[in-house]
Amino acid sequence: MTVYFIGAGPGAPDLITVRGLRLIENCPVCMFAGSLVPEEIVAAAPDNALVVDTAPMHLDEIIEMIREAHERGEDVARVHSGDPAIYGATAEQMRRLDQLNIPYEVVPGVPAFAGAAAKLKTELTLPEIAQTVIVTRTGMKASAMPNGEELEVLGQSGATLAIHLSIRNLVYIREALAPYYGDECPVVIAYRATWPDELYIKTTLAEMKEEVRKAKITRTALILVGPVLGDVEFRDSDLYNADYSHVLRNKGKKKERAL
Repeated sequence: MTVYFIGAGPGAPDLITVRGLRLIENCPVCMFAGSLVPEEIVAAAPDNALVVDTAPMHLDEIIEMIREAHERGEDVARVHSGDPAIYGATAEQMRRLDQLNIPYEVVPGVPAFAGAAAKLKTELTLPEIAQTVIVTRTGMKASAMPNGEELEVLGQSGATLAIHLSIRNLVYIREALAPYYGDECPVVIAYRATWPDELYIKTTLAEMKEEVRKAKITRTALILVGPVLGDVEFRDSDLYNADYSHVLRNKGKKKERAL
């Protein structure tokens, strides 16, 4: 028996990995994170599978259900949104499973910032503009930020920021980032990225709060910040530069490979 922590991706049902979908199709128990996982994904579970929405459950209840499946010798598809490694609350579950000697594996998924970038048809790293993407959040009631990870610190990098779980903290975000990025820095508010009702608001640090208020967005939104999101001039990378040689391409020579 194995518990599979599966990343379902950002929202579109066909963005789950082949591995993840095949596991769901074969596990007799499927436990999924309610409103964040599309119904089409868990609908792939076997007809006689136990399919449970864990949104109203607390950690002890979730672990007890897994323990019972373990006693029956039944594999469990534990389906989370996005990628299990990012704000998935999976570490605490895996810690409990370690204590119970219940085996588990992790299947990665497409994170929300990657899904949003794809829909925006933009690259989050551009030559000499930004070569770093920081995935972060802001401190709220549920959890404070560790020392050194505040936006006032991270903003000094000038990197592309993917700020999660912070749509109600826009005043602070502007105050923390404006000294480094400027009030006119491009911002994209990605609401329910890749879902059928997705919405992308292209704005600036100065205007984002008002735009979000007008759109009545209060949850399930990602905040992308950085120059790469605007109409910025950048040079071509050296990856495909004909005058640049590397181990897979000698300068000035074409190399053909039989398929």
